[in-house]
Amino acid sequence: MKIAVFGASGRIGSRIVTEALNRDIDVTAVVRRPESYTVIHPHLKVAKGDIFNAQDVETGAFNQDVVVSAYNNTQGAPISTITEVAIPLINGVKQAHTKRLIIVGGAGSLEVSPGVQLVDAPNFPPAYKASALAHRESLKIYQKEKELQWIYVSPSAEIAPGERTGNFRTGTNQLLTDENGKSFISMEDFAVAIVDEILNPRHIRERFTVGY
Repeated sequence: MKIAVFGASGRIGSRIVTEALNRDIDVTAVVRRPESYTVIHPHLKVAKGDIFNAQDVETGAFNQDVVVSAYNNTQGAPISTITEVAIPLINGVKQAHTKRLIIVGGAGSLEVSPGVQLVDAPNFPPAYKASALAHRESLKIYQKEKELQWIYVSPSAEIAPGERTGNFRTGTNQLLTDENGKSFISMEDFAVAIVDEILNPRHIRERFTVGY
C-alpha cells in the first residue's frame, strides 16, 4: 500500500503519517518546505508540492494507491482556500490516474437534528462559522465528483491532541455525541479511523464521521 499525504506537517496530517507508518504503509509526505520536515522513517519519502497547483498534485499522487488531503487554512491562510483547494486537488489526482482520494473535512455540515446542520444551530460558535461554511461548500464540490473514489471524513464537533485508544464510533451524516451530549475525538483516533479506511474501504463517494 502506497499513499501520499498532502498537509503532512499539520496537526492532523502528521498523525495520519505516523499511524500509516506504524502499519508499514509506504508514505509520501507532500509538503511545501521539505527542508523543514524532520520525520525520518524507512517507509517514508518526502516530496515538495503545492496542493493548490494541479501539476504538483499530479506529481505527488503519481503511482500512489490513495491520496490524502489533510489541508486546513492554518498560518493565516484565507478561509476561502478551504473551498478553493478542491478543484486543483481533484484535477491533479485524476491526472495522476490515482482513483482514491480521502479528504479531511469539517464537522459543521453534520446534522444535529433532521434537516438541521451543526453550523446552522443557534449555539454554533461565531468564531468558527466562516470556516465551517467553507468546509460545507467544499463538500458539495466533492459530492459532484463522479470519477474518483473520494471519501470525505468529518471529525466530531471538537478534535484535539489526545490519546490513541482505537476505541471510537463511526457514523455517516449525523453528529456523534457521547452519553453526556459531548462530541469529541482525539486527533490520534481520528487518524486511526482514516488509516482503517485506507486499508479497508467502506465508504466510496460518501462522507463519514468519527467520534466517541
